[in-house]
Amino acid sequence: MIKTESLKFSYDGKKYFDFPDINLDSGENLLIIGNSGIGNTTLLHILAGILKPESGLINISGTDISKFSDTELDKFRGDNIGIVFQKPHFISSLTINENLKLAKYLSPSKTSGDAKKILESLNIKDKYQQKPNQLSEGEKQRASIALALINSPSLILADEPTSSLDDFNCDNVIKLLKTQAKDHNAQLIVITHDARLKKHFKNNLNL
Repeated sequence: MIKTESLKFSYDGKKYFDFPDINLDSGENLLIIGNSGIGNTTLLHILAGILKPESGLINISGTDISKFSDTELDKFRGDNIGIVFQKPHFISSLTINENLKLAKYLSPSKTSGDAKKILESLNIKDKYQQKPNQLSEGEKQRASIALALINSPSLILADEPTSSLDDFNCDNVIKLLKTQAKDHNAQLIVITHDARLKKHFKNNLNL
C-alpha cells in the first residue's frame, strides 16, 4: 500500500511543487505522467526518500517515511525501495556482479535476491562479469533493473525508463518492468512524460 497526502516541496524557497495525492492498494501499479520540468523526477526522489518534502505524508506499506531522519530514510530505502534511474547508476570500475554485490552489502538486513537468476530473467546473465562500459545501452538499462531488484524491494520506482526508446523497445521495457515487479511481489510506479505508456497501466495520475 502506498499513500501520499498534501506533498509540497521547494528548491531553496524559489521553485515550488504541489503534488497530487496517491492512493495505491497492494498489488496495484501506477503511471505518473507529466511534462518535463513540472517535477516528475522531484516526486520520484521524494517517494524514494532521496528528497524530503516540506510538508505532507508518505505512507509505504504502513510506514510514514515523511518524518524519518536521513539515516532512517537510507535504511528504509535500502530495505524496501528499488530505483531505476533515468541514467544508470553504476560504479564504472566494478563489474555488474560487483555492483550487485555492493548493493547487497549496503543493505545487510534485507534478504537479497540471487544475482545470477535476476540477470538471467533479464536475458543478460552472460554480462555478469563485464563492466558497465562494456554493455550496450539496452543492456545497461536491464542491468539497472537488476540493481533495483537485488534487495527484493516492495516498491520499484522507475524514472523516465522509455524516454529515448522507439515504440518497439518502449513496449518491451514496460512489459519487462511489470513482469519483474509481479515476479518479485513488488509494486511499480513509473514517472514519465511519455504518453505512450498510458495503455500499459490501469492506474494513471497526471501531474
